[in-house]
Amino acid sequence: MYRKLQHAAKFLSQSVRLMVGVPDYDNYVAQMALNHPDQPVMSYSAFFRERQEARYGKRSCTTRCC
Repeated sequence: MYRKLQHAAKFLSQSVRLMVGVPDYDNYVAQMALNHPDQPVMSYSAFFRERQEARYGKRSCTTRCC
């Protein structure tokens, strides 16, 4: 029973993070280990910075809505 609740909590947490736009570092690490074991894994702060840049880009455009 406890294991099912723990799994449900992790799934809910991951879902909320994806809805808000926070990337999942654990999935990134697992994917890198599985598919690219020869490449280094970014630290959490570097990963978060890279994902923010990929999502929002550089805010140097002149046609901002806000």
